[in-house]
Amino acid sequence: MQICLIGAPLNTGNMGVSALASGTFTSALHSYPDAVVFMLDYSREPGSYQIFVGGKPRQIELFNIRFSKKFYLKNNVARLLASAMAARILPESWRIKLLSKNPYLKRILGADIVLAIGGGDSFSDIYGMGRLLYVALPQLLVLQLKKPLALLPQTLGPFKGCVAKAIARYIMRNAAAVFSRDRTSFDEAGLLLGDKREKLVFSYDMAFAMEAIRPRVEILERLPQRSGRPVVGLNVSGLLMMGGYSQDNMFGLKCNYPELINRVVEYFVQEQNADVLLVAHVFGTDAESDTTGCWQVHEQFKNRFPGRVNLCEGEFNQHEIKHVIGECDFFLGARMHACIAAISQSVPAVCMAYSRKFIGVMESIGCPELVADLCAATNDEAMARIADVYARRDNIRKRLDSRIPEVRSDVLALFSPQRLGVFQGGKP
Repeated sequence: MQICLIGAPLNTGNMGVSALASGTFTSALHSYPDAVVFMLDYSREPGSYQIFVGGKPRQIELFNIRFSKKFYLKNNVARLLASAMAARILPESWRIKLLSKNPYLKRILGADIVLAIGGGDSFSDIYGMGRLLYVALPQLLVLQLKKPLALLPQTLGPFKGCVAKAIARYIMRNAAAVFSRDRTSFDEAGLLLGDKREKLVFSYDMAFAMEAIRPRVEILERLPQRSGRPVVGLNVSGLLMMGGYSQDNMFGLKCNYPELINRVVEYFVQEQNADVLLVAHVFGTDAESDTTGCWQVHEQFKNRFPGRVNLCEGEFNQHEIKHVIGECDFFLGARMHACIAAISQSVPAVCMAYSRKFIGVMESIGCPELVADLCAATNDEAMARIADVYARRDNIRKRLDSRIPEVRSDVLALFSPQRLGVFQGGKP
C-alpha cells in the first residue's frame, strides 16, 4: 500500500498544518503499519521529515513539485498537469509508459490512494483565487492521472466566485470521497456535489489523532517552572495582531484583538491569580507569525507582571508543542489547532475564532460553548465568554475526558480496511 498526502507539508513552521499531516499519517499507519507513506507538495528541494507514531519516530519523504513561472522545470505543477491532460488521449498502456518517464508523475502513478487536505481551510477562495489555485492544481493533477483522490476532513469553502465554485465542483465531483469536518462545509459541499452527494462523509479533524511527545531536554530546561499557581496558556496570533494579510481587519473582527489580548492577560494574572504562558503555534520571524505576536505581548507585560507572564521559547515540532499545551491548566488561542492540541488532551480551552471553521469543529465534538466568535463579539462579550468557560473548567474537563477518546478512535479508524473502498471510489 502506497499512500500520498498533498496539502499539508511538514516544513512550513505552521504547527496546525503539521498536526494535520501527523494525524493523517498516524491514522493511515494505524490501519496499514507497513504502508509506504509520502508527501507530494511544493518545495524547492525534496526532503525527509520526522513524525512520531506510537511513540516511535517515522521518517516521511517529501516529493517536491514547484509552483513557478519556470515552465521548463520537470516538476513544475503546470507542466505536469499539461502532460497528464495531453496523455489522456493515448491507450492506457501507452499513457502509463509515457508518463512514467517523468519521475514525479511516476511517483504519483505508483500511489494506491492520494489524500488532499488543503492546509485544513485553504480549499476556498476566502484567501483569494491565487491561494485556491495553489491548493487545487496538485489535486487536478491527480485526477488527470486517473488516480483515486480523497479530500480529507477539512473546511470546504466558502466559494464566492463563479470560477472558484467551478473548480471546487469539478474536484469534488471527480474525487473518490469527500470528507467534511463541520456541518456548514458538509452542506455547502453537498450543493456542489449535486447528484454525487453520496460520496460526502463526515469525519473529525485529523489532528485529534496526533500524539504529544515530551520535548527534548535542552528545550524543557528553558521552559518556566511551575509556581503553584494555575498555568493559563495563551496562543497569540501574529496574523490577527497585524490585522490579517491586508493589515486592515481582513477577517472583519468586531473586537479589537490586541486590546482583547491585553485584557485576557490582566484578567488571569490580576483576577484569577494565574500565571500566563505565551505559546506560539506558527513559528517564524515575520509579522504574521505567533513568535512575533507572543514576543510583543511578553515585552509589554514582563516588567508590569514580573515572573507572571512567561514566554514559551525554543523551536518545537508539532508533537512537542502539543505536550507543552497539555501541561497547561487552561488554554486560549486564535490558532484552531493550538486549541485542538489542548482539547484533545482534555485541557479546557476557549477558541478565539476569526472564521467559521472554529465553531464547526467544536460543534462536531459537542462543545460549541468553547468558541468566542471574534467576528460577532465585542471585547466585553468575548471576555464574558472566557470568564464563563473558565468558571466551568472542571466540568468541561470531565466532559472532554469522556468525549475525546471516542473522537480519537473514530479518526484512527478512518482508513480501516472496512472503509478502504470509500477512498477508491466505492460507496461510503
